[in-house]
Amino acid sequence: MNPNTMTDASDAAGTVLRPVVKVCAISSAEEGRVAVAAGAQALGLVPAMPGRPGVISEGLIAEILDRVRKSTQTFLLTRQQTAADITRQHRRCPSTTLQLVDRLPFKELEQLRLTLPRVALVQVVRVVDDASLDEAVAVAPLVDAILLDLGNLKPALRPGAGRSHDWTLSRRIRDAVAALGKPVYLSGGLSAGTVAAAIAAVQPFGLDLGGSVRTAGRLDAVKLAAFFAVLPAI
Repeated sequence: MNPNTMTDASDAAGTVLRPVVKVCAISSAEEGRVAVAAGAQALGLVPAMPGRPGVISEGLIAEILDRVRKSTQTFLLTRQQTAADITRQHRRCPSTTLQLVDRLPFKELEQLRLTLPRVALVQVVRVVDDASLDEAVAVAPLVDAILLDLGNLKPALRPGAGRSHDWTLSRRIRDAVAALGKPVYLSGGLSAGTVAAAIAAVQPFGLDLGGSVRTAGRLDAVKLAAFFAVLPAI
């Protein structure tokens, strides 16, 4: 997402706005089309990374990026650890946004911003305890947004596994980084049945969907429709 288009999830009067929705782990141009047709404003694309669902090749990612609508925001998830490696990966897969799955040294973040000034940077912060809040506040000035995900890193519960986390702590993090002018995406355990409570509790700028809108690993248009049907009522 263009750094200049990210704003908080409430307007000047404090009214909660409808969050933007990102559908992650897109596996084909057709899945991207289905997600956007349902109402998604952003798509997440996952290159090789251990323990993460929805992994596809960089070649396929580049093909999908070439075929999605230009108005659609695209997130390339990356676990690369240096600005140089991330830049090379982004040149192979030129998304609008880089989702930084792991922590990077601040000097690498600063260099990445200099190297790719028009690419938005979204830092994943795993919600565990007050240290997560401190981490989000520390990194917020160097990125365009924070994405809050599950903190438990056991293999079955890695980010993308569809479990929810402590929304009370997530709200504290959201408020702290909002004070710094940075928005928050909320991920983990979001479905048609939980999204209203999640939005009320956290008031995120964006929502990150994964397994809850899939059946047998494939994007499910019926589940997507059910999810988006809930949002106008919030």
